[in-house]
Order: sequence, then structure tokens, then C-alpha cells
Amino acid sequence: MLKQLKRSLSLISGLVLCIYSIWLMNQGQRHFAIPLFLMIGGALILYTLLFSSIQRWKQNSRFRTWFWNCLWGGFFCWIISVAAFFAYIQMSINSNIPTQPATAILVLGSGIDQGQPSPILKNRLDTAAKYAERYPNILMIMTGGRNLWERQSEAEVMQNYIHRTYPRLKNPISLEDQSRSTQQNLQYSQVILKQQNIGQHEPIAIVTSDFHSPRARAIARHQGYQHVISLSASTPQNIRYNSWLREYFALISGWLLNEYSLFQ
Repeated sequence: MLKQLKRSLSLISGLVLCIYSIWLMNQGQRHFAIPLFLMIGGALILYTLLFSSIQRWKQNSRFRTWFWNCLWGGFFCWIISVAAFFAYIQMSINSNIPTQPATAILVLGSGIDQGQPSPILKNRLDTAAKYAERYPNILMIMTGGRNLWERQSEAEVMQNYIHRTYPRLKNPISLEDQSRSTQQNLQYSQVILKQQNIGQHEPIAIVTSDFHSPRARAIARHQGYQHVISLSASTPQNIRYNSWLREYFALISGWLLNEYSLFQ
């Protein structure tokens, strides 16, 4: 009975992951989390189809049984760590726009498609605009370089979106159009801040997605930003968990690359 339940759950989970991955690709999503979903889903489906053969294979050797149990144990530990990370992100989400004024607003890029902001980036820009409407004299910095297949930099596309969608917004806008990562977004923006006589000790609003805020804030503090105001934009429901899984791996890689400190 237990084995049959395990087999059924594996098949259902595998099918859901594969269908979700294919749907994301049809939506134009191109991230490494999608192949990971496909790989896990395919492995679960294959496990279901070969269930009887695998049972016979592992029962012929204690080492095989131990090895197989270790694989499942490692997989479940990883699932638990992902679930814990998702819970942490959920608890960290703050949809309220802070009332505290900043001396500058940094909007972190998040991809463009055929000259238009991605859904995630649109939400970031909308959040930044709502905050900037309260403080019309605050400098806004759009961050993001140009991909090989795009004519404009991400920063230019972001500026065009603000001008087109919020024509009444009169805040001065500067472009940081060389960066290719969060770490570079924040690092290269320091040059613009210095040119505007804005010190890193002053309050700086960093606008990014809800799932991305904790890492962006940690990187900023690691680089010397002393007073960070986090503005969290919501993540579209249909790509939320895909984005969160990407952030799970980005958090690990950022720590390994010393982009931030866990104990800072």
C-alpha cells in the first residue's frame, strides 16, 4: 500500500512539474530553473515506470539499498531546504510602500523582451513610480545593461516605460546601463550617486521584487550602503515559484562568490 502511494505521488508530481515547465517555456520564460523542473519531473516519471525493476535491483545488494536510500534522503533534505527558503521569502514580503523619504531610488533590472520590460520588471517600475510620486525631486536610477540581441539597454527600456506610463512623473532619471547582475547594478550605481553628491550613508531606496529584496539588501550593505530602504514589488502569480527557485540558487551562488555576508 505504501509503495503504491509512493509510486502514485511520484507520477503525479512528475507530470505536474513537466507540464508546468512546458507552460513556462510557452510563456517565453527562459531560466535554468525550468530545465531543473523538467529534469526532476522526468526522473520522477521514469522512477514510476521502472518502479518494479528498481525494487528488484536494489534488493539484490545491501549497498544498492543503502545507496538508493541515500539518494532519496538527499533529495528530501533538498526539498526541505527549498521549502524553508520559500517560507522565509513569504515571511519577508512587505507590500506596504515605506513613507520614509530617500535621497535616491535605485530600480534593479529584471530582463526585457523585444524592447519591453518583463512582467517582473514592470511591477518593479510601477512600485518605484508610486514611491516617486510622493517625492517628485528624488533622483531615480534605472539599472541594467544591454543584451547582445537587444538594441537598447535595460536601463533605457525602463526609462521609456516610466515616461510612457507615468507622463506626469517629473523625477530626474539617470541611467546605469553597463551592469549584468544585481551586484553590478548596485556597484555601478555608486558612480552616479557620487556624481550627484549623494553619499552611501544617506537613505537609498532599492526597488526590486519581493523574493529578491533580502539578497539585494544584503549585497547593498556588503558594498557599503548604510541606510537601505527596501521597496518590494509583487511577483506575478504564474511565475512566482519558478522565480523563487531561481532566487534559491542565486542566494547560494552569491554567498559563494562573496557578494554578501551571512553575518553582516
